Amino acid sequence: MLKIKSLTKSYKGFPVLKGLNMSLEKGDVYGFLGKNGCGKTTTMNIICNIIAKDEGEVNFAEANPKIGYLPETPALYGYMNAVEYLDFIGACCRYEGDIQARTAEVLEITGMKDGANRLIKGYSRGMNQRIGIAAALYAHPELIILDEPTSALDPAGRAEVMEVIRRLADGGATIILCTHILADVERVANKVGILNEGVMQVEGLIGDVKKQFDQNNVIRIALHEYPTDTVNALRAINLAERHDFSPAEGITIAAKAEVTEKELYNKVILTLADLNTVPEKIEFKRQSLEDIYIGITTGYIKTMQNG
Repeated sequence: MLKIKSLTKSYKGFPVLKGLNMSLEKGDVYGFLGKNGCGKTTTMNIICNIIAKDEGEVNFAEANPKIGYLPETPALYGYMNAVEYLDFIGACCRYEGDIQARTAEVLEITGMKDGANRLIKGYSRGMNQRIGIAAALYAHPELIILDEPTSALDPAGRAEVMEVIRRLADGGATIILCTHILADVERVANKVGILNEGVMQVEGLIGDVKKQFDQNNVIRIALHEYPTDTVNALRAINLAERHDFSPAEGITIAAKAEVTEKELYNKVILTLADLNTVPEKIEFKRQSLEDIYIGITTGYIKTMQNG
């Protein structure tokens, strides 16, 4: 649906985007991640044709697609109620159908039907965000872009907005979700892109990205107690490159690069059996999306883009 290639943008000689590549398919819910100031909002503004790119390509599968955009802080008219505001949005976007029917429909989708006749100035932050989403999806856009839709919301407001996004996702909407809340991305998104230092460091289906960075050769062993002979025996496993031990974390063994997960696991089991020791837990370390995001944006995890 959308393919971005080698996108660049500078402000007063300062490069923000340095050759960004990005790809969305129809029906994707794309978690767009990155630190403040890394170029996410610039990218979204270029996609929406609000600002001009310097170089690169922004190609849609269809010519002149409709895009719905919710900025981080939507500017609403407090003297209107939701029905008046959304009827106004329908007129502004020259909606060709029945405006009153569409207003009622988007109020239903966003869960704002009960508050439709209250003045916007009396809304909570969560209600404002839901009305902003209603405006963004009003004209049946091919792409919906949501910039920090749950920022500064309390848990109840965040849950309300995420439920709206989940319903849109379940309905097959194509969404770019820009947020710092990784749990929200894992809850609704199927694809993720991590922007750092002006380029897309990692992009792919969330499951594939996690699998890519899983440390399959790092095993953790939790025991009821840690006698010295047991700890020393596990540390002496000759398949290992590194061993760490703490009573809180247990024993962590990082295998040599050429050692498989199965080989390491079998060796640990045999060692414990020889010691007549039953473990509380044995698990391989799996990277969460948060682990990967922090690792990439701090430089701890290296990618093909950042060497």
